[in-house]
Amino acid sequence: MTIAYIAESAGVSVPTVSKVLNGRSGVSDETRARVEQLIHQYGYRKPPKNRANLVELVFRELESMWAVEIIRGVERVARRNRAGVLVSEFGLHDTSALIDDTVGRRPQCVLSVAQLSEAERERLRAKGIPFVVFDPIDELPDDVPFVGATNWRGGQAATRHLLDLGHRRIAMISGPDHPFCRARLSGYLSALAESGVPAEPCLVVKTLLTREDGCAAARELLSRPDRPTAVFTANDMQALGVYQAARELGLRIPHDLSVVGFDDVPVVAWVDPPLTTVHQPLAEMAAAATELALALGRGEDVPQVGLEIATTLTVRESTAPPKEE
Repeated sequence: MTIAYIAESAGVSVPTVSKVLNGRSGVSDETRARVEQLIHQYGYRKPPKNRANLVELVFRELESMWAVEIIRGVERVARRNRAGVLVSEFGLHDTSALIDDTVGRRPQCVLSVAQLSEAERERLRAKGIPFVVFDPIDELPDDVPFVGATNWRGGQAATRHLLDLGHRRIAMISGPDHPFCRARLSGYLSALAESGVPAEPCLVVKTLLTREDGCAAARELLSRPDRPTAVFTANDMQALGVYQAARELGLRIPHDLSVVGFDDVPVVAWVDPPLTTVHQPLAEMAAAATELALALGRGEDVPQVGLEIATTLTVRESTAPPKEE
């Protein structure tokens, strides 16, 4: 919400709204009442003075393999805007003191990797500090700015690739019930449906987004007599777990089993064989999120508060046509 929007809604000029906000004279009682009613209705708060020219980049945990790519994208845009970058780790539990620290630093804006709780969002709003959520893991209210990726299309592209190679028994190791995991699974199911391949519930396993859980799920899938000829995973860590399970069972990738991941973290280009995966443009997403956060920090109108950046399929050496029986 901006002063310009309040002014347009009230049918007055921006300087008139500014006078009302600052308690200055020169505004009729009727106009003042109308502007104040809109200010209250839209929940507008004056941005604090003397905010630091600083983007605070907040992680829940800094152990993620793609944190470096995110920081790189944020730094690139911040440098161009002559803004500093502060990286914080909130942790997974009680964050009330940490959000107070962030508010006390008075950054120009906050970019949060993963979810901000409703209470944390309200603390930032109360101090006039705009924020953007990066790659949200939960559903967000319509007014919360975010930048994500085209997860549904990514899942569809990965599955289409395996179908085009001739695979028909394609398993998916999906993740927890987060929107992005559901979207990737939905893309997988859509690609099967458009190819006339029946979706088999027994070929879909939901587990955590870790290498260990991916390995356990793959071990169960690949031990069946009618094992799948290909596996698509909800992220690259699960795919590395599939590699481990395949080695344990004496299966060769891609001769005996094709594998496709999601994210394209740097390490998957170095494994043997290099992993075919859906590339999530983390640096570009981070750059777009920083541009949005800085624009909100300057009080600018933005055309949209939710952005999705396109994913692409990166084909390497972990996929091939299924072995002839």
